[in-house]
Order: sequence, then C-alpha cells, then structure tokens
Amino acid sequence: MIAEAAFWGLIGASALVVGAEVAFAFNLSKKTIGLIMAFGVGALISSISFELVVPSLESAGTARVSLGLLIGALTFFVGDMLIDRMGGKGRKDSDGPEEGSSGLGIVLGTILDGIPESAVLGMSLATGDGVSVALLSAIWVSNFPEALGATVGMEKSGTPRRSIRLMWWGIVLVSGLSAALGYAIVSISSDKTGAFVQAFAAGALLTMIADEMAPEAYSRAAAAAGLATTLGFILAV
Repeated sequence: MIAEAAFWGLIGASALVVGAEVAFAFNLSKKTIGLIMAFGVGALISSISFELVVPSLESAGTARVSLGLLIGALTFFVGDMLIDRMGGKGRKDSDGPEEGSSGLGIVLGTILDGIPESAVLGMSLATGDGVSVALLSAIWVSNFPEALGATVGMEKSGTPRRSIRLMWWGIVLVSGLSAALGYAIVSISSDKTGAFVQAFAAGALLTMIADEMAPEAYSRAAAAAGLATTLGFILAV
C-alpha cells in the first residue's frame, strides 16, 4: 500500500510537469491561468472540508481537530515566511519572479506547497476506502496553474528550460515520497492521532490557499475568479 500511495502522489504532482510543458508550448493569457487556479482553489477547499476535516471530526473531538488545524496553519505560515526570505516569494508570478527571488527559494517554496497535498493523498488510502477521486482531481487541478504560472515567470527571468524541467520532475518525486510518508504515519497511528495528522494537513493546505492561490487567482482573473472558485467547489462536491 505504501507503493500505491507513492504512485497516487506522483499522479497528483504530475500536473506540475504537464503545466510546465503547456507553458512552453502555448501562450495562455493571464486571465486563463487565473481562472484555472481559481477553479482549483474551489475544488481543493471542497476536498479539504469533506475528505479531511469531516472524517477527522468523526474520529476525534473538536478540540483535537482544531488544534491540528491551527498547528498545520502555523507550520505552513512559518515555513512560507522563511522561504520568502530565501528568495521564493515570486515563485507563482507569471510576469517573472520578483526582484530578490532565487532558484533555490522557488524550488523550496514549491516543495512546501506540494508536500501537504501529496501527504493527504497517502492519508486517504490509509482509511481503507481507496484513493479519493475528488481529492486527487482537486490536487491535480490546483498544481497545474501553479506550474503554468511559475514556469512562464522563470522562463521570462532567463531560467533555462532544462533547469525548469529538472526542478518540476524533482518535486514530483518528492511528492511521491510525501504521499508514502502520509500513508505510513496514518496507518500506524491510532484513530485520534490519525485525525490530528489529517487536521494538520488540512490547516497547512487552507493557509496555502488563502496566502497564495486565492490572491494570485484574483489578481489574474479579477471578479471572474469568484465564480470559477464556486464552480470548482461544486464539481468536487
């Protein structure tokens, strides 16, 4: 099952490679990228709610789940702040990474974004119900515009395509390992501990959405981002 979890983690993260290749081959408008990202925001929020938080509440008390959400949010917030200082602030900017952004910062920042998503896929397998199609789809859709925008930005800033491809493939591999780790942690834990871990991942993902994905989607698609977000939520439901 660990191998299966790693496989689904690779599938969910494969959107990073696909998004990069689409960015190389096509010149998608800023609004199109924003709409795709907003759709992913809605789908991911829906999956977090119904695939992570609700099952956690059924296995553990509100206090434990709330604590997991809070610690997950704080962990992502602190990690993201440190990576911004290392030069990863402009990693999703399709107009070119901001001044001061570095290749290492962009790589680390994208890994930070992807680890909770992949771990969640592994956790969903540990419940014994198989991988959640809604969650897998939401993660794939959320990864696609992220890679699309970041690839356009890095290429505009002069990063060679070979380096960009190697970066995305490396992150895909890390995502597969994260999914396997997520499965291992939940499968050997008690129901209450597993619920806490799921809540932790949910908190990290929600913070990532609010800090990065949603603002970026709105900056690109303006008011239409709200409608696209709702459509993504409806589809996942």
